[in-house]
Amino acid sequence: MATELVDNFDWDNVGASGFGGNYSADERARMEQMYGDTLTTVQEEEVIKGTVVGITDRDVILNIGFKSDGLVSLAEFRDLPDLKIGDEVEVFIEDQEDQNGQLILSRKKAKIKQAWKAIYDALEMDTILEGVVKRRTKGGLIMELDGVEAFLPGSQIDVKPIRDFDIYVGRRMEVKVVKINSAFDNVVVSHKVLIEKDLEQQREAILNNLEKGQILEGNIKNMTNFGVFIDLGGVDGLLHITDISWGRIAHPSEVLTLDQKLNIVVLDFDEAKKRISLGLKQLTPHPWDSLPADLQPGSKVSGRIVNVADYGAFMEVVPGVEGLIHVSEMSWSQHLRNPQDFIKQGDTVEAQILTLDREDRKMSLGIKQMTEDPWTRGDFATTYAVGSKHSGLVRNLTNFGLFVELEEGVDGLVHVSDLSWTKKIKHPSEMVKVGDRLDVVVLELDLGARRLALGHKQLEENPWDTFATVFTPGSTHRATITEKSERGAVLELPYGIEGFAYPKGLVKEDGSNAESGEALDFRVTEFSKEDRRIVLSHTAVYNSAAAAEDDSRNAKFKKKTNAKGGDAQGEGKMSDLKKQTEDKSTLGDLDALSALRDQMMGNERKAGEQKLKAAAAAKVENPAAGPDNSQELADGNASAEEAAKTAATIANTDGEQTPPASTSDEANA
Repeated sequence: MATELVDNFDWDNVGASGFGGNYSADERARMEQMYGDTLTTVQEEEVIKGTVVGITDRDVILNIGFKSDGLVSLAEFRDLPDLKIGDEVEVFIEDQEDQNGQLILSRKKAKIKQAWKAIYDALEMDTILEGVVKRRTKGGLIMELDGVEAFLPGSQIDVKPIRDFDIYVGRRMEVKVVKINSAFDNVVVSHKVLIEKDLEQQREAILNNLEKGQILEGNIKNMTNFGVFIDLGGVDGLLHITDISWGRIAHPSEVLTLDQKLNIVVLDFDEAKKRISLGLKQLTPHPWDSLPADLQPGSKVSGRIVNVADYGAFMEVVPGVEGLIHVSEMSWSQHLRNPQDFIKQGDTVEAQILTLDREDRKMSLGIKQMTEDPWTRGDFATTYAVGSKHSGLVRNLTNFGLFVELEEGVDGLVHVSDLSWTKKIKHPSEMVKVGDRLDVVVLELDLGARRLALGHKQLEENPWDTFATVFTPGSTHRATITEKSERGAVLELPYGIEGFAYPKGLVKEDGSNAESGEALDFRVTEFSKEDRRIVLSHTAVYNSAAAAEDDSRNAKFKKKTNAKGGDAQGEGKMSDLKKQTEDKSTLGDLDALSALRDQMMGNERKAGEQKLKAAAAAKVENPAAGPDNSQELADGNASAEEAAKTAATIANTDGEQTPPASTSDEANA
């Protein structure tokens, strides 16, 4: 049959019509349609299904209905170890024809594109995806969702804080897509939202059945400085640090640990805000209820200082029972100081119970009672007898004086007027400051009132007795103006004494006014030992009229002083001498007496100046020896008193003594 066909074949006709020329137009069209139906129109970057037609050592051959088959690396089928010819898989068309005319396909890219489509659909439809945790990263985990990496934050892993992320690596987890960043191809997922939905029903059930005083079981979820959060099974409660223990603790970790399971009691809850306050110490009896009955005021106890405040310190007598040691009960000193000067937190001290109120659960303690009160000491009156000298620490300054601490708990007041004989001190800060040591002498002691009056200037003899013989009215001295105001000027006189000059006494001979810093001669117009006051005038030095006016005013001042029974500016002895002889004196006697008085006053003044110069020189050589120079001043005063006694002896001879000849002759003339 085959031979017959060959023999009858018209070879000439073939050559004449060409290849396929024996098909009619209809037959040709029908044939082209049949061939076209076997091919598929494909586009690049499209996902399409293909059939496995061959498997080699390196590639998988796929038929996608295109004019040629495509190749895919066998490595992209690792997840399909049972792959065989005839299986259908989805692939991604990378290139319809490369430089070799080969169709390029990728199963990996097909999976990624399909995964992104599933991710976008999951975000839009709020559906659940499943993935594998690949590794841990900073702040969370990296998951793979069908080839696409997604970030699972640590806060979105579970409803409770996760401290070890490594336990989730390699685990399959269901998540929900919460955020997609298309620009950077970032995906954020959450596993916590799935758990919260399951816990919402549990939370509602717990809150509906919650009551104050109810005892629940929970796990410690988190710790902070102010307390711990406890998971009660879907809802969290706060156990404040003050409700953990009856005793005082600095941090919950001292008695509790994370993930610890414990029983707690419900103290309060806010249903609207879903806040629950829990307590642990309330499950045990209060320590005050088991406080020993033999503890009474006056009992001595030992304990640990658990807190130090500005006003005192708290001591834990037994765990859960604290007493306050007020700062005033820390020392017998009357000057309140910082409690930190006496006690530090953590110290173990002994104290005495001062008050104890078991009903209000309050206790006050004192530590100064552990030592003897210095004011009740047997030798106190002898140690601080009037006239005794001491050295103390300046503790406080006031407008009226300063307080000196002679020993712990023994303070005395030095009035501002008892600081210096020669200077008018307006405030103690002009002379001393807090923390300085000051030598004092006891002026007054009142044991009942616990009061000591002290003096500083009394360590030296009153120099005004000597000043009275030096700065006599009418005498002239060199002085420097140290301060000037509308009322007048303060003058610095020799021997460290201050004087005062009124404005009219500051007019100089050329008519100008003396200014601060100038050193001029001044004439003494007034002297008051009792008031420690010296008034001087520069004008009276060169103006006789001004001097006469000052002398007249000074005479009135002396007369007024004598009328009150006072000493007329250190001249009382001479006034008495004149009074004793005025009934039988003659003109010559009066002149003689006047000359004698001038001689005596001159001697007293010279003696006084010598004493002051000697005292000043001694202080320059040894400044600390000021109080020891009192004997020298006393000797000078004794010399002046001897001269006065001699004058009185002359006056009491009833005229039997003859005045000096020169004086009598002048009187007779």
